[in-house]
Amino acid sequence: MISTRAAHTGELPAISPPLLRVDGLSVAYGGNEVVSQASFVLQPGRSLALIGESGSGKSTIARAVLRLLPRDLARTRGRVEFGGEEILGMRERHFRRLRGSELGFVPQDPSNSLNAVRTIGAQAREATALRSERLTKRAREELVLETFAQVGLHDPRRVYESYPHELSGGMLQRVLIGLTVIPRPRLIVADEPTSALDVTIQKRILDLLTDLQHSLGISLLLITHDLAIAADRTDGIVVLKDGTVQEAGATAEVFAAPASEYARELHADVPSLNPQRYRELRAPVDVPEVDVPEAAPKIEFRTVTKTFAVDGRELAAVEDASFRVASGTTHALVGESGSGKTTTVRLLLGLESPDRGEILLDGEAVHGRSHQSLRSVRRHLQLVYQNPFTSLDPTWRIGRIVAEPLDRYGVGSRTERRQRVREALQAVGLGEHLLSRRPTALSGGQRQRVAIARSLVLRPEVIVLDEPTSALDVSVQAGILEVLVRLQAELGLTYVFVSHDLAIVRQIADSVTVMRQGRIVEQGPVGRVFAHPFTDYTRELIASIPGGRSRTEPAAYEADTALRA
Repeated sequence: MISTRAAHTGELPAISPPLLRVDGLSVAYGGNEVVSQASFVLQPGRSLALIGESGSGKSTIARAVLRLLPRDLARTRGRVEFGGEEILGMRERHFRRLRGSELGFVPQDPSNSLNAVRTIGAQAREATALRSERLTKRAREELVLETFAQVGLHDPRRVYESYPHELSGGMLQRVLIGLTVIPRPRLIVADEPTSALDVTIQKRILDLLTDLQHSLGISLLLITHDLAIAADRTDGIVVLKDGTVQEAGATAEVFAAPASEYARELHADVPSLNPQRYRELRAPVDVPEVDVPEAAPKIEFRTVTKTFAVDGRELAAVEDASFRVASGTTHALVGESGSGKTTTVRLLLGLESPDRGEILLDGEAVHGRSHQSLRSVRRHLQLVYQNPFTSLDPTWRIGRIVAEPLDRYGVGSRTERRQRVREALQAVGLGEHLLSRRPTALSGGQRQRVAIARSLVLRPEVIVLDEPTSALDVSVQAGILEVLVRLQAELGLTYVFVSHDLAIVRQIADSVTVMRQGRIVEQGPVGRVFAHPFTDYTRELIASIPGGRSRTEPAAYEADTALRA
């Protein structure tokens, strides 16, 4: 049901004729209607967010506006007006003059949006052809280089001459934004433009879009599942669920007091907006600073270094890393891509061997063991992978997937193994009826619960969680975090939680190690690190949390400390 506070059109106070008007838009595939009677307007120079979970219809609406829906499959009803012209029924040759030049598009995944066998410059020159004025070849090249500099690419000439695979994800996203703004469109549709990026890169990309919107007078239609990003970046919000508008209005109003039940649920599930959400489910833990004596830790790294040979030189992926993890606590490893988090985890799991230093589990060295001895250690040290869509064998049934560790270690009789599988599924909130299904028949959240059940079935003492929620919607993510927190409280598990999302770390971790370029730059109790970070890098990471720019004040630390006392 649509919120009564917001009119069904979701209009903000009109300041001029709208640039974009969507009125009663419905989209169906076959007999399945995926968008129903969606209506909203976007004024010139303003920004509007379409938010909701996967399957809410937000990307379908964006593609309907851009006329990118498959013609032979999708049926549309309603009106979409751009600059006063109805565009759904417009002839393709007439709409082609709008696409790119008037209506720009920034897709979600930059690595799949550029031609891998052509240089960036060759692809950028195509965008210059959409400009209204005729430009010489030299002028087009200068325009591209100037735009690349404007979007924060520090060596425009090198980028211009590079192929896509030679650039990072953040650089590729800047390239895409640059190509989008070169023709000076009146509207940019950005579909989850930062979901695949680190938190600091995400902030820079969003800052860039905001700056370009203001400096060039461009309107922005932002597609996102994150209410915190929408709250930070847009003037208006349209909340979607199952293809229908649940609520719409000015961002400040929806953000401060969501009127619909679904918007309230989304608000409650956003980590950056609810830093204390899971505290009542967890036992208070007193985590000392690293230089304070403590009982024997569950995990200990002692000046660990690991190097790899890259282009004929030695590159330190982890350098002189030392930290401790207390039994029954959650320790987070945070940092940008390339900071050394994954290599640290691989060292802990015995998948890599350190060049120097020592890694201890319950006071005993992980490395220097026989294969059989290391296998015994891994029985008590399990891993949950990042992406449940690729980590589970799609040809196996759920019962076999969860039982595989028991089979490999020869644990119990067949009857005992079946019982353990049922208990593991029950522990993560899944029923026995799923045992005969394959992963493709499950949602993303259900798949990740299966992955967690698989890690639990051997009854380990330590679970390594490698970005376990980054591929999931915010509401599904909240369900997974709640399962993890509850299981830790019930079973006394120790977690090593790898993440670039500091908002989640603040919610569930007891201690944190901040890594940058292979080195530890800061570590300590989560409350202290977030309230009083010692380094500029940590402060930059915390400042990048969407919707949480004012949430690092000392009062938050004192409140958190009081909960743990």
